[in-house]
Amino acid sequence: MPQGTLTSSDHPQASTVPIQIPPLSQPTSVQLSLVVPTYNEASSICSLIRQLCAHLDKILPGAYELIVVDDNSPDYTAKVAQELQEEFPQLQVICRDHERGLATAVLRGWQAARGEVLGVMDGDLQHPPEIVLKLWPAIQEGVDLVVGSRYAESGGVSHWNLGRRLVSRGAQWIGLMLLPGVFRRVSDPLSGLFLVRRQAIAGIPLSPKGYKLLVEVLARGRVRTIAEVGYIFQERQNGESKIQLQTCLQYLHHLIALRFSLGQVGSFLRFSVVGLSGTFVDMTLLYLFHDPNNLGWDLAISKLIASEVAILNNFLWNDLWTFRHVTRLQPGLWNRLQRLVKFNVICLIGLLLNSLLLILLSERLGIHYLLANLIAIGIVVFWNFYLNAKLSWRVAAPRSDAHGSQS
Repeated sequence: MPQGTLTSSDHPQASTVPIQIPPLSQPTSVQLSLVVPTYNEASSICSLIRQLCAHLDKILPGAYELIVVDDNSPDYTAKVAQELQEEFPQLQVICRDHERGLATAVLRGWQAARGEVLGVMDGDLQHPPEIVLKLWPAIQEGVDLVVGSRYAESGGVSHWNLGRRLVSRGAQWIGLMLLPGVFRRVSDPLSGLFLVRRQAIAGIPLSPKGYKLLVEVLARGRVRTIAEVGYIFQERQNGESKIQLQTCLQYLHHLIALRFSLGQVGSFLRFSVVGLSGTFVDMTLLYLFHDPNNLGWDLAISKLIASEVAILNNFLWNDLWTFRHVTRLQPGLWNRLQRLVKFNVICLIGLLLNSLLLILLSERLGIHYLLANLIAIGIVVFWNFYLNAKLSWRVAAPRSDAHGSQS
């Protein structure tokens, strides 16, 4: 086995167990450990390693290490990388036989790292290697975390179509609704390109699911100061995108698990339970009104009445239970009627959004219509919760009179 090459046996922990990054036990000359997680990147890994080492040699000569963590790629990515170790002694290759997943691959690399600063970059050249020349100066200025952002000044994406842009922004909006305190900290919380000081995450159990490690770092880490550097996200030059439906489900699972673990379930969980009760009301009434064995009414009329009664059901439960901390501050029939009108309008807009998403996901992205409908419903739940929390059950700021006293 080439020097600097490890196998997954060096990391016997199961991927379901939270992973901890150890603190440095002694002073080190390695300032930066940059991890590149790979799976089927044989066509791009050589170019990436050569470019990264050329750039890092300029700013950190002899003070960095590059760690490739490969998930046993069938295209022999790890073997291709290993062949460069003699030319680049600062290169280490870790081969994992029994674990899968980008985020856990990065954490395994960080566990083996010796640097004071830990970083991650994709292995497919969608992150331009020269961006390290802009990320490192921000660390030198003293921040705990510097993020390569597609949405910061001078950032962007190269040739994404409308569907891909909507999916990306939609994922960020969902995160903002579920974990606003985390997602508001940076413009691109789903970035896979960042550097973080080891001391900000050392000793903290991390349990990422899927691809989005930065969300985990922002949520659990001791990150006080943050900088952002804009960059242009490139199209893949080789290979195929690894974003699949499973990736989206893992992302949702991760967000929900984070919200539970951080003790921030509260209103959203109650809102979701109420939504399930509304679905039951809608389905039951639709059956009673439209089924020939019952009233046998017209389908459109039956659906309209069933939906409106379900909306009324949801409003009453949300008003009395989900947002009771707000309604206690806004008593009275008039305030309740105002909330009902806002809730009704938002839900009707959500119904339209559901239809548009169903068409986009099924007809434009090729997802099965039943699965597409389920995804659309999930997105609309977040939409309804976020807008209703901001508009229907908004906590009004106390008013001040001309002398500055609060009413």
